[in-house]
Amino acid sequence: MMIDWEHFTPIWSLAGGILIGLSAALLLLLNGRIAGISGILGGLLHPRSDDVLWRLAFILGLIFAPAVVAAFMPLPVPTIDASAEVLVIGGLLVGIGTRYGGGCTSGHGVCGLGRRSLRSLVATLTFMATGILTVFVIRHVWPL
Repeated sequence: MMIDWEHFTPIWSLAGGILIGLSAALLLLLNGRIAGISGILGGLLHPRSDDVLWRLAFILGLIFAPAVVAAFMPLPVPTIDASAEVLVIGGLLVGIGTRYGGGCTSGHGVCGLGRRSLRSLVATLTFMATGILTVFVIRHVWPL
């Protein structure tokens, strides 16, 4: 395996990880809520009147944060090496997985592991194993 040194960004990755951890910790400490994106978004689909504002602010922050960053520096241009069909199927599988797993990678991997949840450990290991297996199959066994 070779490292793509042109796109290797350990400083930016560390900064992003610190910001994700800080925001998850602050949401838990200040609001008593877990920063699981699927749960936050799901709460907007079936809203309670006392619960909408913070969820909406969180989701809008995810959407508009890149615009704020783009005001100070150029954003990388993403390249996706998959067809539209593969992206749709992948998105549906991720959605199904979050429902069966009782949360998404952010809820289990960032927040659940930080709280030492055994359920989140099992879910995160399952997410990772499934992702590794999927990439292997798509790239080496059944290339699309």
